[in-house]
Amino acid sequence: MGIGGIVTSSNRAKPSAATSDARWQMDFSLPAEDTLLVRLSGDWKLQNELPSATGVSQQFESSQAIRILTFDTQGLTGWDSGLVSFLLNVLTECKSRGLEAEKGGLPEGVRRLLDLATAVPEKKDIGKGVKHTSFLALVGGEVISAVASTVEMVRFIGEATIALGAFLRGKASYRRSDLMLIIQECGAQALPIVSLISFLVGLILAFVGAVQLLQFGAQIYVANLVGVAMTREMGAMMAAIIMAGRTGAAFAAQLGTMTVNEEIDALKTLGISPMEFLVLPRMLALILMMPLLCLYADLVGMIGGLIVGVGMLDITFVEYFNQTIEGVGLNDIAMGVVKGAVFGVLVALSGCMRGMQSGRSASAVGIAATSAVVTAIVFIIVTDAIFAVVTNIIGV
Repeated sequence: MGIGGIVTSSNRAKPSAATSDARWQMDFSLPAEDTLLVRLSGDWKLQNELPSATGVSQQFESSQAIRILTFDTQGLTGWDSGLVSFLLNVLTECKSRGLEAEKGGLPEGVRRLLDLATAVPEKKDIGKGVKHTSFLALVGGEVISAVASTVEMVRFIGEATIALGAFLRGKASYRRSDLMLIIQECGAQALPIVSLISFLVGLILAFVGAVQLLQFGAQIYVANLVGVAMTREMGAMMAAIIMAGRTGAAFAAQLGTMTVNEEIDALKTLGISPMEFLVLPRMLALILMMPLLCLYADLVGMIGGLIVGVGMLDITFVEYFNQTIEGVGLNDIAMGVVKGAVFGVLVALSGCMRGMQSGRSASAVGIAATSAVVTAIVFIIVTDAIFAVVTNIIGV
């Protein structure tokens, strides 16, 4: 006896003696010696406390000749996932006993759900312990991955150099409208954030210098400190780091999304070089805009130092201006401009390379954008250190 219904079993087909308040019924009959018919009727829903597949298993055990299981659901008035769960257990029992289950008598919706539920087999190794890898294997894997990444990076730089050479020869295939749009995004639209960061850096440099120089009454040299630091180092570096986080990540996300949408594959199919059509305009835009942004950052940073010098150190505007002119030379400005151009190339290559290497998923695009920023900043710092050593050796 089941809750809310009657479960009957017999060797011949007969209707269940259901009560007036029955919600579900399950009858068994043997239309043939090797066939078990399960007749389901009533409302098979979870709230009716449906039975388990034990009743069907008992019928299998009572008749060893059963080889086929069929269903009759003409009397079924309603069903939900409870019926599907019951049938899945019955089908699993049939499979374990080597019996054939015919689903033709089930509603079409139930058959579809059962097909979906049994389409992917259950993994056998779920819950097993994770195999630990030895330390040497981890180190070896990281070394191999680093070597492969280095080779891929060198290959990408070589392809970008070839594309730049094609541009210089006038044979590169790209759209000038794309180049102008990227120049606008990398130049004019980046001025607000560059202005804010450079102004604050100039203020900080002036504050730090003033604390020490006031001890010797040499606060006038704050102008030299801010001017030389901004033109030689901080202007180019801060502009490059800002562009790495703003533009490099955008390049990686754009190209990564194109990789996901197979647009880059389409360009290759059409015989168009992605390096010339996508990477070259972005690289040219940053090469052209970074020196200008560097000069702008130098000017804004020196204005920040001027505000501190005039407002806190009792230095007149004319004195600060003349001291800056005297302390900052053309070689300092040229050094910052050259660094800006080199940093622009590094930001463009990092963003485009990570975007082209992106996987074909949304998470892979996010990883590519993050990796582009990290790669660009690392390259910027390492390159700036190389510049510092070389310029010290040659005395520039």
